[in-house]
Amino acid sequence: MSRDNELKPDDFPIQADKDKLRTHKGEPVAVAESEQIADEIADRLNEHAHQEEQDRWSA
Repeated sequence: MSRDNELKPDDFPIQADKDKLRTHKGEPVAVAESEQIADEIADRLNEHAHQEEQDRWSA
């Protein structure tokens, strides 16, 4: 992923739309092999972003 394609804090939360991942604004991020995998990826990305935000506030 190039720097231009990286996810930014304002892209979150990521949402699963069937097998597609989208930003909360509806912009496409990626396509997964299945709906289940898309849901799992979205959950993990959102958890990771939340943890990074918590780390910034506690530093």
